Amino acid sequence: MFSVQWHPSHRGCQTTNRTISCLNYSCSDWQYNSMPDSRNQSCLMGAEDTVSLLACVFHAWEEWAGLGQVEDYLSVLEYLLWVFTPLAIVFIVPFLIVILLYLSILFLHVYKRKNQLREAYSNNLWDGARKTLATLWDGHGAIWHGYEIHGMEKIPDKGPALIVYYHGAIPIDYYYFLASVIIQKGRTCHSVADHFLFKIPGFKLLLEVFSVIHGPQEECVRALKNGHLLGISPGGVREALFSDETYPLLWGKRKGFAQVAIDSQVPVIPMFTQNVREGFRSLGTLRFFRWVYERFRLPVAPVYGGFPVKFRTFLGDPIPYDPNINAAELAEKVHQAVQFLIAQHQQTPGSILRALLERFHTKNKGQ
Repeated sequence: MFSVQWHPSHRGCQTTNRTISCLNYSCSDWQYNSMPDSRNQSCLMGAEDTVSLLACVFHAWEEWAGLGQVEDYLSVLEYLLWVFTPLAIVFIVPFLIVILLYLSILFLHVYKRKNQLREAYSNNLWDGARKTLATLWDGHGAIWHGYEIHGMEKIPDKGPALIVYYHGAIPIDYYYFLASVIIQKGRTCHSVADHFLFKIPGFKLLLEVFSVIHGPQEECVRALKNGHLLGISPGGVREALFSDETYPLLWGKRKGFAQVAIDSQVPVIPMFTQNVREGFRSLGTLRFFRWVYERFRLPVAPVYGGFPVKFRTFLGDPIPYDPNINAAELAEKVHQAVQFLIAQHQQTPGSILRALLERFHTKNKGQ
């Protein structure tokens, strides 16, 4: 219980019949005690009217709650804002200008292909949409990763081929490759993706427009026999989550992709992108996330990165159809071909800093 006493010697109070009437007061005129004092009259007990009583209660509560210091805190906050706002502007404005410059470059990437886009939209609505998105992705790859692709001549202008690639934590390099195929070859490369992608809300249309399938062998064979290109990563989600900067191939005993190539009688083209693990990395190597995936088949391992490292995609020599080998033998040949590309073009263990520095010079391990 708090009592508030007024010193009669102070101005603004009148003593009448041992009752103190508070007229004009300030916070400095009050004394607050944690226990009642019988020698002084309590403002709460002796207030003559409701207004005086409420005023006394308010000031007592304000002192008890420490609200008198709020103004000091606000003053300090105002001072800090006054000091740091110019500094924030100094750093934020240049950053915004850089973003504006990159958006301008991206626009120019799209604009320089305006004739191709106009022709695509006049022929087929979805073809125009694909070329527009391909142009945007191609511009993003050029700006953010200095993306290069070596061996595009190995992709046939017509006819089917199976493209087998190493799967990064996020296969953004494969997106750039698809964009390059659309722009340079005028073809849409069909792709095989994990089932969980088809369960993500809103992805259905995107997957349909870019001819993504969930991977039954019969559907893959049908796409190849219809003359399409088909991209597949035998490591899939497991490789995305659990591979690391040493770039191991986590294919296990998978050979379904090889059987697809044999049944379709098409060549297999190995593919690998340098520094793809330095662009994005996964925490899937932690035991908990591996347990969750093995137990529930949920790819929930966090992915971090987005670093603007140098990306170079290398296409190996096509492995032609050979009726004299079985699926296991072909799978082993493809595995060795992709492993050779990694050994030839990727310094292991990968380094984010080194991959960033490669943006400023053209030398790579394979040169």
